[in-house]
Amino acid sequence: MKLASCKTYRVAVPTRRAHTWASKMDTPIGHHAIVKLEADDSTIGWGESPAGETWGGSDMRYYGESPETVCHMIETHLFPAIQGMSPFQIANIHARMDRVVKGHPYAKAALDIAIYDLAGKASGRPVCELLGGDFRDSIEVTHSLGIMPIDQCIEEAKLAVAEGITTIKCKTGLDPERDVEIVRRLREEVSRTVKIRVDANEAYPSVSAAVSVTRAQAAYGVFICEQPLMGAEMLARVAERIDIPVMADESAWTVHDIIELYNLRAAECFSCYVTKPGGLYRAKQQGDIAHALHMYCDIGGSVELGIGNAANLHLGAALENAYLPSVCPVSKPKGAAGPDIAGNYYLDDIVTEPFKFEGGRVYRPLGPGLGIEVDEDKIATYSL
Repeated sequence: MKLASCKTYRVAVPTRRAHTWASKMDTPIGHHAIVKLEADDSTIGWGESPAGETWGGSDMRYYGESPETVCHMIETHLFPAIQGMSPFQIANIHARMDRVVKGHPYAKAALDIAIYDLAGKASGRPVCELLGGDFRDSIEVTHSLGIMPIDQCIEEAKLAVAEGITTIKCKTGLDPERDVEIVRRLREEVSRTVKIRVDANEAYPSVSAAVSVTRAQAAYGVFICEQPLMGAEMLARVAERIDIPVMADESAWTVHDIIELYNLRAAECFSCYVTKPGGLYRAKQQGDIAHALHMYCDIGGSVELGIGNAANLHLGAALENAYLPSVCPVSKPKGAAGPDIAGNYYLDDIVTEPFKFEGGRVYRPLGPGLGIEVDEDKIATYSL
């Protein structure tokens, strides 16, 4: 079997509401790159990249991509470098991609996901088995509240919890008073038992500000403080002064970042993405090195559609240390059964079947490859 052809699409799927965070207050979610990869025996693999222009690492270590740059890099540089290779030579494929393009992990991730989907279908195995096997069949869903008026956050949280959500994530970082008030009201008005985590997306201006806000939030049972400010060294200064774990996200893109975080004692855990390190192959390496260093993780992302979310769930199944509640959407096409609010950020999807959501957990799709069927009519409908 050889990689024969590749086609890219840019889609924009309608959102249930605006979803923003401190480093992304303008660009909408749901504008993603989609990859259709075909082998010489006509087997198809699908990939997705939720690239964002404002999403990058600390101090320009990594930089934003867009659906347009993803499609350009794949069509012009990456796929021509791997065309004719076997999808089962994933290590060699990544080496080849890294030789022709420095960086651009979101573009590489879209191809990587499609290659794993194709290889899984060809071998009759789910992607998680190609990654080494599964430790779980589902992930506890964290419902993410974007930066919205507090009353709107509280109303949405009540609806999400009523539909089965057990963990709420608050986007914070722009207003310290709001950041404390929202967790107070969640605890007092929504649930005494729901788990609450906060994520400032690097926005606090100083260590002292991050420490002050986090200590006040901790009084209401916050259990994780995610990336309160920029840079691993600054995270380390916060970590030594608060009593809840610091999670790295923007500071955790590669295996080298994990080693740096460990050496600096900057984070107890991190957000492991399929996309930040450049695909499932690299993400599995990152997770395994973290596990060897006794670090744990959630499965992070950028509110993927069904293709990317299936990849998230297969990665979460295959990493022993990926046991934290995660912002993995409950993907479903318009009109399908499933929650209206809980883990739901879009009004439609490009997969044909809804993902199973039960007991506050979203289950990885079953079957070979990613275990999904893509609705190509929907791709045509939402293509830009």
